[in-house]
Amino acid sequence: MQNRTRRVWSVATIAALAAAALAATPAYAAPNNNSVKKLTKAVTVEGVLDHLEALQDIADEHGDRAAGRDGYEASVDYVVEQLQGAGYTPEVQEFEFPYFEENSELIRVSPIPTTFVNGIDFLRNTFDSGTPEGTATGALRPVDLVIPAAALPANSNTSGCEAADFAGFTPGAIALMQRGTCGFAVKALNAQAAGATGVIIMNEGQPGRTGLLNMIGDATGLTIPAVFVTSAVGENLASTPGATVTVTVEFTAETRVAYNVIAETATGNDANTVMAGAHLDSVQDGAGINDNGSGSAALLETAIQMQKVKPNNTVRFAWWGAEEEGLLGSEYYVEQLTEAEIAQIALYVNFDMIGSPNYMFGVYDGDNSSGTAQPGFIPPGSAEIEDVFEGFYESRGLPYQDTEFSGRSDYGPFIAVGIPAGGLFTGAEGVKTADEAALYGGVIGASYDPCYHQFCDNLRGDGQNVALYDQLRLDYDLVGNVNVFALDVNADAVATAVITFAYDTSTVNGVRVPGKSHGAGKSADAFKNRFQS
Repeated sequence: MQNRTRRVWSVATIAALAAAALAATPAYAAPNNNSVKKLTKAVTVEGVLDHLEALQDIADEHGDRAAGRDGYEASVDYVVEQLQGAGYTPEVQEFEFPYFEENSELIRVSPIPTTFVNGIDFLRNTFDSGTPEGTATGALRPVDLVIPAAALPANSNTSGCEAADFAGFTPGAIALMQRGTCGFAVKALNAQAAGATGVIIMNEGQPGRTGLLNMIGDATGLTIPAVFVTSAVGENLASTPGATVTVTVEFTAETRVAYNVIAETATGNDANTVMAGAHLDSVQDGAGINDNGSGSAALLETAIQMQKVKPNNTVRFAWWGAEEEGLLGSEYYVEQLTEAEIAQIALYVNFDMIGSPNYMFGVYDGDNSSGTAQPGFIPPGSAEIEDVFEGFYESRGLPYQDTEFSGRSDYGPFIAVGIPAGGLFTGAEGVKTADEAALYGGVIGASYDPCYHQFCDNLRGDGQNVALYDQLRLDYDLVGNVNVFALDVNADAVATAVITFAYDTSTVNGVRVPGKSHGAGKSADAFKNRFQS
């Protein structure tokens, strides 16, 4: 294993982890699971779900498992204790990252109480001179609005641009203004001068001027909270007589610490290391059970059940931190590698969202047969990784399809330095087509994961669209936001790829390691013939 920054564990913490590992020792396979058949039998969906239940418990206790928060540290501790209990010597790589937490709110208190959604209905201001934080509740007072504005010339509204617009304005009220001929900062400062305790600025309303914008400009001297809303939200608010609203601008921006967990087999050729990874963090305010507890749990169970294997190639498992902040953990890991260390990595396989409730079986398109990647973007050898996953599905008589090789998940930093990559994906915010429903079942026109990046991505079924999930259950066995069948199949796909390349990467990089080869095969057909029995 390469030298890495290690997390500093206190004596008390080490003792506690050791005790926890003994108390919660996983069910390790007694035999040496040194073949696809043995390992896929040992990696059970029940074992994977046990890990997901542990991650859910962590989210229940801490609120989420997002990087920089207590729930993520608890998730790291869980993975570490499981690996230690299995006989690995995991390392925890610490890195700093820019932590951001948005707690701004826009609420109509009365009548018709409504909480508007940050990032969809409104955005807080980002004025160049700083963003004053605070909260204000008051009567809503429209200021010289023109509604509907669709027929007016664009950028024609003068709402809030002149002090005269605020004649008769009630001090302590919340000003509702409209985008138009003057800058956002001018409107906000004029409202403050008129006694407003909060500011809402809506988009103007003409075609192309309806959505959200970041309010920028020099608002030096502004001390009250200010937010921008869509034209639809602005019209909704303006049409409610006697409305009382609350505007809150509150956020945290600071540097925090996150962690990667790295563990590798005790034996194998370090000069031809096979890496397999999954991101461990969730988004804020969610358990992140499909995204990406599913990939993390399947990878963890594979590592546990492989502990007795003595592969030809070193296998290095990784659980990445701060993926949801922009692939920061995997990016940091790759940045710390020397050129020689990069050259020792034969390939990387990634598992991010492998149990989506309205799933499809997506395989990273390493041969670019769908033509979605630019020439030269996909490292050579990636097509042969794709072959192994495709061969797995064919050996089970299951459908599969290409999913875009975009670098959107933690394989991105690896392909950026020329390391071949592949992986699995059962879908996120994209919607299932009629052709896909014919192959996999499920609901046409619904997202593969209707709870993607939401609180309802959990095992409890909390916050889900009840009607949609009832419809999904007509075809599928779901546990909360996880499709048990898809998770079961893909846990075996994870195990298959890892054990296959643990013994032979020759189709990917031409390297043959002395010893008994279990062979990746030169094609999906070769894989099928070799491993389906």
